[in-house]
Amino acid sequence: MSATTTTTTTTTATTAAEAPVPRPRPGSRDVVTSLFYYDDPGDGTPPAKVVVGKDTVTNERKMEEVPATVEDIAGREASFDLDNCGFQLVHRPSAAVACQRDGFHDEDLIRRAYYGDCERVLAEATGAARVFIFEHKVRRGLPNWHTLGPGNASKRGPLFRAHVDQSYSGARFLVRWFFPDEAEALLQRRWQIVNLWRPINTVFKDPLAVADARSVPDTDLVEAAIVYRDHERRSWTITAAKPPQQHKWYYKHAQTPDEALLIKCYDSVADGSVARRAPHSAFRDPAYDDAEPRESIEVRALLFF
Repeated sequence: MSATTTTTTTTTATTAAEAPVPRPRPGSRDVVTSLFYYDDPGDGTPPAKVVVGKDTVTNERKMEEVPATVEDIAGREASFDLDNCGFQLVHRPSAAVACQRDGFHDEDLIRRAYYGDCERVLAEATGAARVFIFEHKVRRGLPNWHTLGPGNASKRGPLFRAHVDQSYSGARFLVRWFFPDEAEALLQRRWQIVNLWRPINTVFKDPLAVADARSVPDTDLVEAAIVYRDHERRSWTITAAKPPQQHKWYYKHAQTPDEALLIKCYDSVADGSVARRAPHSAFRDPAYDDAEPRESIEVRALLFF
C-alpha cells in the first residue's frame, strides 16, 4: 500500500535536492519514508477547515509528500524529555486492567478507569499539581479512513499529517472553554497541554513519529481551524522545512502497551528555555506494510503547576 493513500487530497513530492534526507544510522531501525506536510499556497489563504461532526470528520486540507528519515530512539530514550525536545517515553504499564482486557472498546470504562491512571502518569512525569483530561481518541481503523465518508469517525485510523493539536491561541481557548470561572487565574500559572499516547497492541505498522521541537521553528507553523458542532478550535499544521534546515523526526520501534509516549502540545513558558510544542504524525514503515493495523489510544490533558 502506498503512503499516498493516507490523504484525501492531491499531494506533490518534494525532490531530494530541495530537502536532503538523512541516512539511517548503521544497525538502527531508522526508517526512510515520507511525511505529509501542509502545502501552503503562500498567498495568505488559510488552510481548509477540518470539520468534526457527530459521526463524520471532513478534512480536505491540501498536503505535500516530503521524503524523511525517522530515527528510532530505542536504547537512548533518556535523551528525550518534554522540556528539551517536547516528547518523552515512559515505561509505565497501564493500571486500567479492565480497559486492557476490553481492548479499549468501552468508552465509559475508558473514562472511569483509564483517565485516572493517565492522570497519575502525567502528574508523576511532569510534577503537575493538577491534571485534567478533556478527551481521548482510539485509533484502530485503516490509514484511508478520511476517505470513507459519512460515519468515518467510528473508523478512525492513523493520521498521516504533520500537526500539533493546539495552536498557542487554541490552547488558551481550551482553558477558557473547560474552566470558564477559573480561567483567568489558571492562565497566570505555568500550564501545559500534553498527550499520552499508548499502543493497544505492539505497534509495527504505521507508527507515530514526533519531531524534536527545537528543529521546527514557529515560522513552519500555520494556524488552522477545527470546527466542532458547538465551538471552533485552533491547531497548527506544519509546512516542510526550508533548506538547509531539517526537521528531526523520531519514533520508538515496536512500541509496546507498557510504553507511554508523552507529547507536549503547548507550554505557557515562552522564553525559549523549554520546548513549547512537538509536531507529530503517523508514517509508513515499508517493512511492515502487511502487518496488522495499528491500534492505539491517546488522551489529551491540561496540566497546571
